[in-house]
Amino acid sequence: MALLEKEEEISVDYKKIADTAEPETDKFIPDEYFEFKAKIHERLLDIVDLSIIDTMDPDELIKQIKLVTGKILREQSDEMPLNFSEREKILTEIIDEVLGLGPLEPFLKDPTISDILVNSYKNIYVERCGKLESTHARFRDDEHLLKIIDRIVSSVGRRIDESNPMVDARLADGSRVNIVIPPLALDGPMVSIRRFSVIPLELDDLVKNQTLVPEFRDLLQGLVKAKLNILLSGGTGSGKTTLLNVLSRFIPETERIVTIEDAAELQLKQDHVVRMETRPANIEGKGEIIQRDLLKNSLRMRPDRIIVGEVRGSESFDMLQAMNTGHDGSLTTIHANTPRDALMRLETMVAMANFDIPSEFIRKFISSAIDIVIQVSRLADGKRKLISLQEIIGMEGNVITMQEIFSFKQTRVDEKGNVKGHFLFNGIRPKFLDKFRTVGIEIKNTTFDPSFRVEV
Repeated sequence: MALLEKEEEISVDYKKIADTAEPETDKFIPDEYFEFKAKIHERLLDIVDLSIIDTMDPDELIKQIKLVTGKILREQSDEMPLNFSEREKILTEIIDEVLGLGPLEPFLKDPTISDILVNSYKNIYVERCGKLESTHARFRDDEHLLKIIDRIVSSVGRRIDESNPMVDARLADGSRVNIVIPPLALDGPMVSIRRFSVIPLELDDLVKNQTLVPEFRDLLQGLVKAKLNILLSGGTGSGKTTLLNVLSRFIPETERIVTIEDAAELQLKQDHVVRMETRPANIEGKGEIIQRDLLKNSLRMRPDRIIVGEVRGSESFDMLQAMNTGHDGSLTTIHANTPRDALMRLETMVAMANFDIPSEFIRKFISSAIDIVIQVSRLADGKRKLISLQEIIGMEGNVITMQEIFSFKQTRVDEKGNVKGHFLFNGIRPKFLDKFRTVGIEIKNTTFDPSFRVEV
């Protein structure tokens, strides 16, 4: 099966062209190049049989696109002469335009990039190793960028237009996408992509990256196996979802897990997982399904554990109810700068559910539902750290009381800008050790020794 409507022999003498090849450099690309590439792309779409693209083997499809594009490039050689490396570059970019997300594809294939930020069609930034850097990549114009945006949102059944100019979506690999278009985005369409590894990080990877130290391994594993309710707190990009994925690895295969998310991004490895995702309203403003609806429904699905990707509204009340009514071992994340701030935000969100509940009762409700608050943070050098683990031990008057089991203390910043500090246990023996013993989890008595200190 061929892409050409009238199949013909196409051959490209790359060996002859290779004599003029020059190494590709990362430099500013003129507008003429984008206009030329757009012309090649349009010519390709004019002569190929689009009806058979979805039925072809991907490798064969790429091969035939290269052959057809090679022929078009030869026809247009007088307009813009290309050496071998330039020809290969434009062939790759045309394939990305037809089958992928255009200029974003190289960044999506780079495992060192964690965020891709498109600030209008001509400004693309990436985050690599926790640091933002500018790139020379760009789209041809706003119309080109909007076509790629439409490809992203339509693939997950979402829509974006002037009446609905903001959308959360996800890519095929689970990466989270937020898009804002005019009239809300004043300088043109904005795209923010939070990438997730095709191979999710494991606990050993967090130890290697110095997010935490090996001594915390058994403790974190015990918290999940003992079915303690855990709240993961942190700022944007601090690694909350990554740590949530890691902790989920310790949930036994024998348990039924229900996950609830706004945009599906969790990567659980268990077999018995029920994944649910919210749905926005349709063009008529009907049919919206929010996290609270999914949480209520999940209680009828016989879950052993409920994992909420992030609580950010009235669903927090239903999450706490689930934790208090037999669904121990539930996990969720929340945006907050400190464990104390996380509890304050949780209290505020419960109040947003429009229940006439006194604040004192809400705090008692929170203190009885949540056992552990784990704080993660992205430091000034871009590295993520688990900076605090606190246990909720009850109420003292009208205040939720917590005790910090271990923490990370920053001491200085070296001459290269790297944050230096130490992990330490605070010498407090947690109350949850009693639950550890009842379920057969052994933790060494020396684990909580206040003399423990690891410099990083």
